[in-house]
Amino acid sequence: MKILKFGGKSLANKEGLEKVIQIIAQKYFSNEAVVVVVSARSNATNELIDLLDKAQKGVNYNVELEAFKIYQNNGLSNTIFTDEFSQLDKLLEGVSLLGDFSSRIKDQVIAIGELISAKYLSYLLNEKSIKANFVDARNLIKTDNNFGNAQPLDAISKKNVITFFNNQPEGVNIVTGFIASTVNGETTTLGRNGSNYTASLLANYLDAQEFQNYTHVDGIFTANPELVTNARKIEKLSFNEANELANFGANILHAKTIIPLVEKNIPLRILNTFNPDNQGTLITAEQTDEGIKSLSILNNVSLINLEGRGLLGKTGVDARIFRVMGDNNISVSIISQGSSERGIGIVVETEKATKALIELEKEFENDFYTKDVNRISANDNISVISIIGQDLSTFHKPYTALIKNKIVPILFNNTTTGRNISLVINKTDLKRALNVIHGEIFGVSKKINIAVFGHGLVGGTLINQILNSASAIEKRKKIELNVFAIANSKKIVFNNNGIGDNWKSEIETNGISYEVQDVIKYAIENNLENLIAIDNTASKDFVENYIALIENGFDLVSSNKVANTLSYDFYKTLRSAIDKNQKNYLYETNVGAGLPLIDTIKLLHLSGENITKIKGVFSGSLSYLFNAFSKEKKDFSSVLKEAVDKGYTEPDPREDLCGNDVARKVLILARELDLQNEFEEIKIDNLIPEHLQTISQNEFFERINEFNSVYQNIKENQEPNHVLRYIGELSGDLQKEKGVLEVKLVSVSENSALGQLKGSDSLFEIYTESYGERPIVIQGAGAGASVTARGVFGDILRLAEKN
Repeated sequence: MKILKFGGKSLANKEGLEKVIQIIAQKYFSNEAVVVVVSARSNATNELIDLLDKAQKGVNYNVELEAFKIYQNNGLSNTIFTDEFSQLDKLLEGVSLLGDFSSRIKDQVIAIGELISAKYLSYLLNEKSIKANFVDARNLIKTDNNFGNAQPLDAISKKNVITFFNNQPEGVNIVTGFIASTVNGETTTLGRNGSNYTASLLANYLDAQEFQNYTHVDGIFTANPELVTNARKIEKLSFNEANELANFGANILHAKTIIPLVEKNIPLRILNTFNPDNQGTLITAEQTDEGIKSLSILNNVSLINLEGRGLLGKTGVDARIFRVMGDNNISVSIISQGSSERGIGIVVETEKATKALIELEKEFENDFYTKDVNRISANDNISVISIIGQDLSTFHKPYTALIKNKIVPILFNNTTTGRNISLVINKTDLKRALNVIHGEIFGVSKKINIAVFGHGLVGGTLINQILNSASAIEKRKKIELNVFAIANSKKIVFNNNGIGDNWKSEIETNGISYEVQDVIKYAIENNLENLIAIDNTASKDFVENYIALIENGFDLVSSNKVANTLSYDFYKTLRSAIDKNQKNYLYETNVGAGLPLIDTIKLLHLSGENITKIKGVFSGSLSYLFNAFSKEKKDFSSVLKEAVDKGYTEPDPREDLCGNDVARKVLILARELDLQNEFEEIKIDNLIPEHLQTISQNEFFERINEFNSVYQNIKENQEPNHVLRYIGELSGDLQKEKGVLEVKLVSVSENSALGQLKGSDSLFEIYTESYGERPIVIQGAGAGASVTARGVFGDILRLAEKN
């Protein structure tokens, strides 16, 4: 014989009921002996409790009661629930008159959900020519009179069950789960999710071959798949592991369900009503491999905090707390305390939190007067995540990941075995915390959620690079890159499941106006973890949002140089915010596009290497301009027009020629060496003749030939075999607070490293004390959207591997 149990969601609607009937029919017509246990349909138990509450408060409940009856009747022409509906009417009317109800009355009301469910399924099966018998478990399972959480009386219950099934009528017996009765026949219930317990007891009493628990999921997963999309099914568990999962809140299991099965070594299989061919999760006595099995959660719990400086060194405080809890039948699921006992936290069911608070205040009344206890408080806005199988030796990994995502556990504790750890967190952080922990410990793809600001040449190229590479990166690195927001200066488009290849048209047709605070709000509301904000703008205004993004859990990657070249005070404030919030800010492309320059300088400086000078060609645009002008017999204006036409410069080339861009890059490197220079202190050689600096762009191009005589004269007055280069240089005593920063046009030997540059390449010479006059040279493509975007992409991947 097999025991089949169907949950409320399996019985909720036409699709589910048809599946349940198919499963039972297949076993029935195969002559397989089965007993079926059912829960109340859908949300019936909660609806009945709501009706009770309304009746108690004197609130009119007729609309809700009628809706309940219509749903449960489910289109039947003649109701088969006359007795149940009549009893419900009388009970609610009585509660309404009295303005109160006892646990005894509550059990009678909520038992109606299971009675209706079993009757309805029996009726449907008989309509399908499958002989079915409605069985009221109150006639079989006897309990004590602890209404709401009654304990079975094994001897009499077992005798009743065996006697009934030895004389059972032909057909499939459909048994009410969850409900039982006292020896005097008063209705009791076995506690929430107690239908599993009913099925487990029947399996034990009848020596069943297997207990098959049909739910709405394919088995037990590494986490709740409704909260963690990439949760994986667990194929096998031992009874011990299942018991841990049940104790720590796994929804599919009831903590008491396991014990009757263990006694008789009866396998438990968790199956999916809607996918019956799936083999589900098998739970047996056989021990499985060690390791983390699953994340389970406890909701509807509260944290009671007892605080008092006067408790320092006092013993017995915890004993008093547990005595109060025991005397009031309040179960403590978690306790955490310091060795000094100056602070103790306990987790209890929310419905009993007020009672716990009142009774503890009574117990410690004298301690309040003596100031030994300062405060006893309750926090209902919590959830508990338990990591089943987590060893303390590796707990730092998920814990660090939580901190990086701005999720700070209120408290945590571990079991005496050291193999399970529970975290108490704010309820609003639950989904995000689960995904962060799951991604860290189960080796599935870690999801990185990216918001891209600015989709011009660099930004647009970056977005396409991410989308084109995402699949390969997930396979190779187990990192899922999810672009959830793309914005320009006016519009933004969101998709928490990821924006696709048609992002340009999405922004045009569906883009909405926004502020950066809207992006932060969207990330919070959608529980997005591992957040990265990408700044591909050149906007000073956008930089003002950096600190808000950091404070709300975003790491930053930027090709925008502005943030690193504003005042030194802002520079330090930004770093302080980064350190305080344990976030990262990467900006390798600020200098040298995709070249590994900033990282090299950081590493040298961190290692204690004394950098004495840095100089080089910082601008790919100006590199092209002077490489071509120095080698070719062309006017300066002709070469400048070529650079503009090829996109090497900005549309108004004066933005490059003024030298400010190079100056910013030099300043960025100076600040990497902890120098406190300001932008205004940089000596800049402006390449634009003064009379051409302030005219309009159109007039500038009309008078561009006026460059020719100036630069032809400079070119002809060089020493032989020399070429012109526009360089940035950082020199002086770099051990002091400030260095000497210069941007200038120089003439160098064509055989030197600078003189041999070609095309739009950049080149940097880093002079150090150890290397003397032989600098470290870094050279390569220093301009171009593709190169810069690839450098930003590199920073994203470095952050992704860190998170």
